[in-house]
Amino acid sequence: MTLNPIRPWRNVMRRKSRQIMVGRVPVGGDAPISVQTMTNTDSSDVKATLAQVIAAADAGADIVRISTPDQAATRALREIVRESPVPIVADIHFHHRRAIEAAEAGAACLRINPGNIGDAARVREVVQAARDHGCSIRIGVNAGSLERHLLEKYGEPCPEAMVESGLDHIKLLQDNDFHEFKISVKASDVFLAAAAYQQLAEVTDAPIHLGITEAGGLRTGTVKSAVGLGNLLWAGIGDTIRVSLSADPVEEVKVGYEILKALGLRTRGVQIISCPSCARQGFDVIKTVEALEKRLEHIRTPISLSIIGCVVNGPGEALLTDVGFTGGGAGSGMVYLAGKQAHKLGNGEMIDEIVKLVEARAAVIEAEKP
Repeated sequence: MTLNPIRPWRNVMRRKSRQIMVGRVPVGGDAPISVQTMTNTDSSDVKATLAQVIAAADAGADIVRISTPDQAATRALREIVRESPVPIVADIHFHHRRAIEAAEAGAACLRINPGNIGDAARVREVVQAARDHGCSIRIGVNAGSLERHLLEKYGEPCPEAMVESGLDHIKLLQDNDFHEFKISVKASDVFLAAAAYQQLAEVTDAPIHLGITEAGGLRTGTVKSAVGLGNLLWAGIGDTIRVSLSADPVEEVKVGYEILKALGLRTRGVQIISCPSCARQGFDVIKTVEALEKRLEHIRTPISLSIIGCVVNGPGEALLTDVGFTGGGAGSGMVYLAGKQAHKLGNGEMIDEIVKLVEARAAVIEAEKP
């Protein structure tokens, strides 16, 4: 991450972790924090699942996870992996044969709970399959499925129980001389998840997969994830994230990027800075921003755009953005380019003109890349 010497209060000092590979995507170390989602189709339906994977990748997903509960799913996985534009993580629960089949099918990573796989011999088989086929492994600890002996020891799911579970699972892999793993300690309770991740970050250098599990619907889950993941990321914890929403996986990707963009940890697409609107607005800010968000979804180049309804804060915000528009009343406003006044523009032409300006700016940025 490039540090900002002029505004050091904007820097996030990331925790030092070792790096692993999930397919061609590096996770941990100095790699960008990757964004994940998970398909919700029938995993044996290749066409539907692949369509969802591609949609998520188009939205910016770096990695996509697919549940593989049975042989039909692991058979389909081979074709999905072959056609997928991003690495695929196979989600495994209980049956160690599914993990082996997924590795053989080309999964880039296996998400497992080693404690649920079975005895030490079965764990060795899974580790050997991962090693033979170049898979990494994610240890997935969840507050809702902690081992019975830990619940008896601690009385309830708590950060200490979750971290102990994670460390036990790490030992299972390390005992088999396997180190290509990352780990998560998820909970639906923001306080529980945050505390568990904070404790985990202090006792391992493994890459950390962040998530607030079962966070809820689009609005509720976005807020919970932004609070929980945002605080952890701000503290430097986290190497890859998945926002868990009862919503389209594409929405998970979008929210994940917005969280990272808010902290300056990823810069993808157009970041719109807009006012909440009030009686001073010279145009309908809410409808304008809604339209621009849709019209500019195809832009992947990092660009800042300010849309402000009046001249109170508009010129100041425009100074700091690539493209800006400030309402001035009388049916028109001022366009700003690179922080400088460019020309007046009628409200009726505003959306089409701003789209053209942003597209042109994106083209210039891409052309200037080395």
